[in-house]
Amino acid sequence: MGALTDLIYQGANAVAGLTDEAVKKAIEKYGPDTAIAFPDTAYFFPAIFAATGVKVEKLETLGACVGVMKSLITGKEDLGEALNAGLATAVGAEILEGLKYLEKAPYEKGPGIGFVPDPVIRSLGVPLVTGDIPGVAVILGEAADPGPAVKIIKDYQSKGILSFLVGKIIDQAQAAGVKMGLEFRVVPLGYDVTSVIHVVTVAIRAALIFGNAKEGDLPGLLAYTKERVPAFVNTFGPLNEVVVAAGAGAIALGFPVVVDQDIGALQVPGALEAVTDYEKTVKRSLELRNIKIKVKEISIPAAFASAFEGEIIRRNDMYAEFSSDKNTTCELVIMKEPASIEDHAITLIGPDIGGANPPLNMPLAVYVEVAGPRMRTDFEPVLERKIHHWFNYIEGVMHTGQRNLFRVRIGKDAYEKGLRLKDLGEVIYAMIMDEFAAVVDKCQISLVTDEKRAKEILENEAMPRYEARDSRLASMTDENVDCFYSCTLCQSFAPAHCCVITPERLGLCGAVSWLDASATKELTAAGPCQPIVKENVLDEKKGAYGSVNKAVETATRGAVNQVTLYSLIEDPMTSCGCFECICGILPEANGVVIVNREYKGITPTGMTFGELASMTGGGVQTPGFMGHGRHFIASKKFISAEGGLSRIVWMPKELKSDVASRLNKTAKELYGIDNFADMICDETIATEADAVVSFLTGKGHPAFAMEAIM
Repeated sequence: MGALTDLIYQGANAVAGLTDEAVKKAIEKYGPDTAIAFPDTAYFFPAIFAATGVKVEKLETLGACVGVMKSLITGKEDLGEALNAGLATAVGAEILEGLKYLEKAPYEKGPGIGFVPDPVIRSLGVPLVTGDIPGVAVILGEAADPGPAVKIIKDYQSKGILSFLVGKIIDQAQAAGVKMGLEFRVVPLGYDVTSVIHVVTVAIRAALIFGNAKEGDLPGLLAYTKERVPAFVNTFGPLNEVVVAAGAGAIALGFPVVVDQDIGALQVPGALEAVTDYEKTVKRSLELRNIKIKVKEISIPAAFASAFEGEIIRRNDMYAEFSSDKNTTCELVIMKEPASIEDHAITLIGPDIGGANPPLNMPLAVYVEVAGPRMRTDFEPVLERKIHHWFNYIEGVMHTGQRNLFRVRIGKDAYEKGLRLKDLGEVIYAMIMDEFAAVVDKCQISLVTDEKRAKEILENEAMPRYEARDSRLASMTDENVDCFYSCTLCQSFAPAHCCVITPERLGLCGAVSWLDASATKELTAAGPCQPIVKENVLDEKKGAYGSVNKAVETATRGAVNQVTLYSLIEDPMTSCGCFECICGILPEANGVVIVNREYKGITPTGMTFGELASMTGGGVQTPGFMGHGRHFIASKKFISAEGGLSRIVWMPKELKSDVASRLNKTAKELYGIDNFADMICDETIATEADAVVSFLTGKGHPAFAMEAIM
């Protein structure tokens, strides 16, 4: 063990020396009062903030941080002490990377992205808890032979693992044609070994955002990352003392390190292991973090993985397009009698792609018939919406939209590999029978490119079905159902959080509706969505129910024992951290601002999305702040206890445009106000509270005539 601890201390001391010198030079050059920050985060220097509670906002603060870092490097012949030196190395790396941001956009020219902003971490919450991203790989170094390393990266990609690359391995992966970017689950961070801190702070901020970890509670932080962040490290190429010290920091966080070098007695079983046979690297790495991959074997000539969901097929790269603005399109899942269905029958009605010069523009009706004794018509749109995701999982295919308004593009590369329309049918069949086996026993699929037949399906079956569903959904209110549903899907990251799903309030992530929750319960009886019978009404206006309180208390193991469904002020629903939007009170306007996580600017509250979001999350109830989905904004139940959506005074323009039609409809029904969205301020008009009030006054905004919100 002495050789290993010696290497760790050597590396930690080397980083400490570099950090000390760099901080002194920066203070000399810029001055101690110079502001310093990572972009788009509410957590300052996240590693330092989480471990010590210190908020680094000026250069002068870093001097004291260097002192704390050095105190962790004791030189004692003890693995625990050496791992603390590894944490010190992480602190040094954070400081060195932070100093780069004294210059504007240090990663603008690549090769990596550097710091990962808070909104990106929040956007990863849902795929992490659903298992679409089953784990996180940190891949570091430069492989002697790029071939096996690239194969490992692609293997992780095919399994949905989110991989972060550090070092020359970035160039090796790029040269081999690995598709990179967050949308492909392969993210280059930077060449310098210090850039590994950017994935470390992703894990640390996950603890702060989702786990409600308290700043300064280092043991609590380490427990969270070890137990709830399924990350590991793979290194390629020779190990120097700095890499070993960085690896010790990863091990301290609970992330095992697998190296491709023979390190003999330096190995620590379960924490630091050598795997020199590249065919075994992926298997052993996943085993060390107990990551289970559910392999989906689909016989199509293209890769299939959630990692390809964000792929964009440009017009010049597409072979064929099926778009509602040019041709007849629709997607319909419909329940039928079992006798009318031939299981696994996939029929193409009309011409396939090919046989003409690209790009092709064709009609497409995707007609899916399902049967099963537990299948219900309410489940049809749940299955139908999944087609969007499943098509996007195919490498070389892009899908946007839904129902009769969609666009599907098939890329030239996918066509050259042999992908044809029946392969899309194979994907639908395989995924329905995999994910919905509890309710679907038989499934047959027709892919219709014949214009006349596609139009018949659209007009005679699809549109009437869509309209019937919309009428059913429009008639569903919180009052006319017998139960709500709990959703604890996010508890793997936010153990103190529980959503309550109602017909008029989707999950705050925007991904789970009342019908989705109902289907989830049917599919997985003991799963994350459980019915809450509406009993013991405590306050109808606020949406307070004794049965809801009991269910939430049980689901959060006593962390939360009281919640209201419609109030922003009194016992608001908790948030996990992956909410689409957050609202907060703007006292000057007697109303609320709403900001979505894509908005990077300042709000009239004086805070960014990240700063507002840091006020809640991880199961915390903060009166006056509430995470929620986009769809909830136009609900008649949106903060109805405080007067409802007429309290909305400011939103980013993009968000306002997105919800305007539904918002205007609800405002007209509730208050008789026409074009209410036009009365709401946005960042193109004002972001200062006084200017917002001036705009609202000129518009005669109804918030001013309401009783004081607080």
